[in-house]
Amino acid sequence: MLRVAIIGASGYTGVELARILCNHPEFELTAATSRQYAGKPLSEVFPNLLGKTDILCENLSVDELCKRADLFFAAVPHKTAMDLVPQLLREGKKVVDLSADYRLRDVATYEEWYQEHSSPEFIKEAVYGLPELYREQIKQARLIANPGCYPTSIVLGIAPLLKEGIIDPATIIVDAKSGTTGAGRAASVSSLFCEVHDGFKAYKVGGTHRHLPEIEQELSVLNKNSVTISFTPHLLPIARGILSTTYADLTSNLSTEDVQKLYTNMYDAEPFVRLVPEGTFPATQHVRGSNFCDIGFAIDKRTDRIIIISAIDNIVKGAAGQAIHNMNLMCGIDESTGLEGAPFFP
Repeated sequence: MLRVAIIGASGYTGVELARILCNHPEFELTAATSRQYAGKPLSEVFPNLLGKTDILCENLSVDELCKRADLFFAAVPHKTAMDLVPQLLREGKKVVDLSADYRLRDVATYEEWYQEHSSPEFIKEAVYGLPELYREQIKQARLIANPGCYPTSIVLGIAPLLKEGIIDPATIIVDAKSGTTGAGRAASVSSLFCEVHDGFKAYKVGGTHRHLPEIEQELSVLNKNSVTISFTPHLLPIARGILSTTYADLTSNLSTEDVQKLYTNMYDAEPFVRLVPEGTFPATQHVRGSNFCDIGFAIDKRTDRIIIISAIDNIVKGAAGQAIHNMNLMCGIDESTGLEGAPFFP
């Protein structure tokens, strides 16, 4: 068994990591950190884990953590991660960082959207953890920058089209919706039940969401040229899930069968990308609790546009599940291990 630690176990991503790791046959959870709940069993903080793990939340130093585990999931906010990760790497540990601290390859871009970076020397080493695009690099890495939830759904949805050059990159518009867990577990008036229930709103409008440079970075790689998009996120009155709808102009007269072939060629062998049947479209309730990304599309012949719809669970495929997928690859384990479960429904 490989010894695994969760740094920042008391958030939604932390508990999702613990939930999946409880059933992972190759990983043993040997440490779970939380300052707020230090000394309490993780199953007391999250009763859904009752009977699944007896691990205690602890407030451990990096030196103490390094004695307890060899593999680390850093489920802490940006800035906090960049202080921890270099210490773990210097001790020879493998790390999947779920913050934004190592996702952006350009330091200046990171500092424009976040804050000054204290360990930029590790940015070049970090591999962007989208297995469908970077599988071979992930296998050789010791530091993975786990993607954001919106970028995961958007990049996977549009990747085959940009890669083959059949859409005009200048026309890309993304309208995406997320459940409230995307805002984290910290108390906030904007996330209160009465504030979100029976409502629906846009936020971070006008190109101000911090996931935007990450999305454009990965789309630019696929396009082999700079891509700038319009991106508007919305808050859904649901706990978990992301539904992203992407619009773009086609550059040639393609049939539905032509586009379907592009998606099949790219994703047919991927364990966690599902192409929905023609005439149907993804829905958040069909991926809940799973590591799947469901993708569907339609061609609007009136406007010569294609509409791509993708759905993920934001705290599984958009966070914890993808992190474990990455760690499986880093450790030479079958990549689907611990993630094979079907979504729960309803």
